[in-house]
Amino acid sequence: MMERCFIKEGCRGDGAAWVGRSSQEVELRQDLLCELRNVSRFYRVSRGFFSATTHLVRALQEVNLQVKRGEVLGLVGESGCGKSTLARVMLGLEPPSLGKVFFRGSDLASLDSAGMKQFRRQVQMVFQDPGSSLNPRKTVFQTLKEPLEIHSLCTGSDIRKRVQELLGLVGLELSAVGDRYPHEFSGGQRQRICIARALATNPELIIADEPTSALDVSVQAQIISILMELHRRKGISYLFISHDLPLVQFMCSRIAVMYLGYIVEILPRHLFGLGRSAKMDEIHPYTGYLMEAVPVPDPDFYVDRDGSGVTPGKEREIQDLDSSEPAFRQMDDGCVYAARCREASDLCFLKRPPLQEVSPGHFMACYRRGTSEESYF
Repeated sequence: MMERCFIKEGCRGDGAAWVGRSSQEVELRQDLLCELRNVSRFYRVSRGFFSATTHLVRALQEVNLQVKRGEVLGLVGESGCGKSTLARVMLGLEPPSLGKVFFRGSDLASLDSAGMKQFRRQVQMVFQDPGSSLNPRKTVFQTLKEPLEIHSLCTGSDIRKRVQELLGLVGLELSAVGDRYPHEFSGGQRQRICIARALATNPELIIADEPTSALDVSVQAQIISILMELHRRKGISYLFISHDLPLVQFMCSRIAVMYLGYIVEILPRHLFGLGRSAKMDEIHPYTGYLMEAVPVPDPDFYVDRDGSGVTPGKEREIQDLDSSEPAFRQMDDGCVYAARCREASDLCFLKRPPLQEVSPGHFMACYRRGTSEESYF
């Protein structure tokens, strides 16, 4: 049993104020496409079907995130950290409990029905499971013509031409697939159809929520090739959500790292190194933990625990973290990652570090690595 929980705008926590006055703020505002400002999303959940007792689940907490025009922004984190909730809030499928979502400078909460229709035309989504996101009772042609009719983008014979063009963009032919139903296709073909549907309205932003996780490796490569080619040809922005860190490093120019509903780091691609290019002493400890968990095809590879670099000839070790309470408890005070962090100090348990710019384009919420401890006093 879950119901929406809305909290008044004034009930913000101490860490809600994000220090965004950086060296790149002016340039960022000019290129900004979509922005989340201090966004939180809460749910009131009952402890049992017949129980009257409820508790608050904080799916998103004080999230500040920007997607620029023409960029591919990656979003990574463990399962259950809030990535899909963030995607739904950014799409306008769920309202934020706190904070605001802006698209082209307009607050989504202030848009009327006509404005929301225009917004939905400009922002589309590619879902993780292509089978469940397609209507089993509609043919491919019916699926692709529906958004064209809803937004009055084509009429009459132009609809068929547009559908044929969309299928051509993803490597399919209308004559071969137009009259067939979703169950007649492979997973890769269904995902191509979903991408074609997302492209039907000529969107500026596509949110891809783990679009390749249900596909085999060869089909994944085809889908990623299609997405990147469309990005180059049409300048489409992506919010790319994935657990595949090497793929995120390949596709994205910036990467945001989430932990228990918080953005703990936003970093450029050159710092998001894997294998021998890892720079553990320059990134958030949680980001480093995620990188360490990626299998590396090198038996001599070892990441030094003190952050001094790579020592060849030693067996690689992966940190074994406690997944029980209180390690995963959402703390009211202190850094959200402090209970699991091997570098945590007393200060980390007292005050939540703000997300601050530690180098051009690199934002981190960490007293030990980025945020100055003087900001606490």
